[in-house]
Formats: sequence, C-alpha cells, structure tokens
Amino acid sequence: MELGYSFCPNDTFIFYALVHGKVPNPFPIREVLEDVETLNRWALEGRLPLTKISYAAYGHLREGYVALRAGGALGRGVGPLLVARQAIAADNLSGRRIAVPGRNTTAFLLLSLHSPGFIPVEMRYDQIMPSVAEGQVDAGLIIHESRFTYPRHGLTKVLDLGEWWEARTGLPLPLGAILARRDLGTETLQALNQAVRQSLEYAQAHPEEALAYIKKHAQELEEEVIWAHIHTYVNGFSLDVGPEGEKAVEELFRQGQAAGLIPPSSLPLFV
Repeated sequence: MELGYSFCPNDTFIFYALVHGKVPNPFPIREVLEDVETLNRWALEGRLPLTKISYAAYGHLREGYVALRAGGALGRGVGPLLVARQAIAADNLSGRRIAVPGRNTTAFLLLSLHSPGFIPVEMRYDQIMPSVAEGQVDAGLIIHESRFTYPRHGLTKVLDLGEWWEARTGLPLPLGAILARRDLGTETLQALNQAVRQSLEYAQAHPEEALAYIKKHAQELEEEVIWAHIHTYVNGFSLDVGPEGEKAVEELFRQGQAAGLIPPSSLPLFV
C-alpha cells in the first residue's frame, strides 16, 4: 500500500518504523514523499489510499476519505507564520501580495479567514522565504521548519496564525491528518490506525534510530532544528486526536463552511 507524507521531520519521524518494518501492519507499505500541497492535490484526485493531508483539504474530501486518529499534526504553538522584510499591519492585508504554500493548505485557509482580501501567490513552501527576502512579494506564509529559520533570511514575524486561532477559539490548531480511503473498510482502517500509532510509539522509544532517515529527507540538516521541529509538531494529539482535537477540527470546518470555503458533510471525521 502506498503511503504519502511530506519530507518534514515530524512525518519521517512518525513513519520511520512503519515503512522500515519495525511494527506490525496489515499491508506492506511503500512511502511516497512529496510536499504537502502536492499530496493535497493528489488526494483530491483520489490517487493514494493512505496519505498525509492538510485539514483544509480534508474538508473537501470527506466523501471518499476518513482521518485516522493517529499520526496527525495538531496542537498549540504550531501555527503558520506570516513574515515580511519589515513590519506591516497584520490587520490590514487587503491588496497585499502574499506568497502561500498552496490553496489547499490549512495555512491558506487560516489566512483567508483572518484577511480575506489578500492576493495569494502560490509557490512551494521552501521557496517562500527567499521570495519574500528578494522582494518578489509583500509577505510570505511559512510552514514546517521555516518557523525556526526565518530570521536567518532577514525576515520579521507579522502574524502568528496559531496564536490568532487559539485566542479566537480556545482550541488547539488542526494542521494535518492522515487520511485513508473509506472503502478500505472498518477493520482495515482500525488496523492502519493502530499501525501508525505503534510506529510513532516506536520512534519515541528509539528516537536516534530514525535520525539518518529523517536527515535524508529534511530541508534543514541541523539536528537542533530537526529536533525542535519534531518536538513542536509531534505531541499527544499525534498519538490520538482525542475529544479536544476532534472539537478543534469540527470548529475549523464550521468556520470554513460559514465563509464558503469548505463544503458541508455529515460523515464522521475520524476512524
């Protein structure tokens, strides 16, 4: 079975054991690594049976996919950042050209809820900071390890959308989930969820074992950045989304639907 996930350390940390046969799994797994927006687009095409996804994209996929309870990215202090070469007013972004990591990302959905009048300029997430630094856009919406490295590009933080979301809702921020095709059936879906959870538990018990695999795919090779990334995005919600995490996802979809950005669905969100 093909499993899609990103090059980012939190994903390679979580799935190391699963793709290397360290934990039981109902199917042999072949990893397919791509940036998150590519995975979002592929999911909209139904290309992979099991895939990492932005929660914003999941809002458009509920008829065909369901989220596993394990393996996702959700929490506090994990929000996308809006950065610029110099301070700009975060409450007046109308007409600003802002580099975004894709229209299907949760980051794009959050900024659309915060400032619906901005002008998006789509590019791959790792091209955003250079684009901002070179003055090609007014600001950039950064995700993943860029959160830890943007000062090196001479950039300043304009807005933390995680802080904005938490202040607005009192809930953790849902970023990404692991989706599986609903037609795999309940028994297989539950077995996949258990396998993903066991893979994460294995990595937590043997963190250094996964490091070479993580470095092979990481954009930033400094171990300090890698572990900061993992410790930020891998948490208790990654083992099980839990009631609070479910409530956060429901609220994200409610706000997206109210803004006309996500279609409604009555299907259950999680395995």
